[in-house]
Amino acid sequence: MKTIRFSHSFATLTRGEWALWLGSLLLIAGAMLLTPAFDGAVLCALLIGATALIFVSKGEPLGQLLTVMFALIYAYLSFRQRYWGEMITYLGMTAPIALAALISWVKHPYAKGKSEVKIAALRPRVSGLVLVLTVAVTGLFYFILRAFHTPNLFWSTASIATSFSASALTFLRSPYYALAYAGNDLVLILLWLLAAKRDIACLPMVLCFVIFLVNDCYGFVNWRRMQKRQHRMRK
Repeated sequence: MKTIRFSHSFATLTRGEWALWLGSLLLIAGAMLLTPAFDGAVLCALLIGATALIFVSKGEPLGQLLTVMFALIYAYLSFRQRYWGEMITYLGMTAPIALAALISWVKHPYAKGKSEVKIAALRPRVSGLVLVLTVAVTGLFYFILRAFHTPNLFWSTASIATSFSASALTFLRSPYYALAYAGNDLVLILLWLLAAKRDIACLPMVLCFVIFLVNDCYGFVNWRRMQKRQHRMRK
């Protein structure tokens, strides 16, 4: 596999992206300081997750590597809250697909010597397949989550649908991955708000996914911009 040049990934950030990334980290750290019960695992997950998003929005493979790390830590945090759907989704789906996406992105740079991924057009047949698989996986997990007496069953199931479609679209190198993740962010904001009612230490996770929502919206805009630029270069 081609070596990922971490320093080059940081060098691609614009001033606005530096501001978005560092601003996200500062907001997360500030929220943690205001939380009565400091949790190092939560802080670690939030910082890694916010960093992953900015590089995924750039089409940089480093973002997928960080996504794998975030998924593993987030699965542990979900386990502590008995959010079995989140734990199973991130441990058994998000992390493996992010690893597969990392390999795919490294193998498909938009130009020789570049780390930016080549964006692919989403064909109707592939879109239909993603939809069918999303429905099938969501239906299967609904019964699994119900058997585990998962809290907030409806929203936990909705999270699986949005997570799977987002992960699949990321692997397929489609800009629409960001819209699916934005939908997932909205579901997770609600889930962690419900958890924060029981445990105030969960409140930073709400801020985390608000920040993720902002980053995913930027990701969609930036990927569309990248797609147009790559299309012009291929002409």
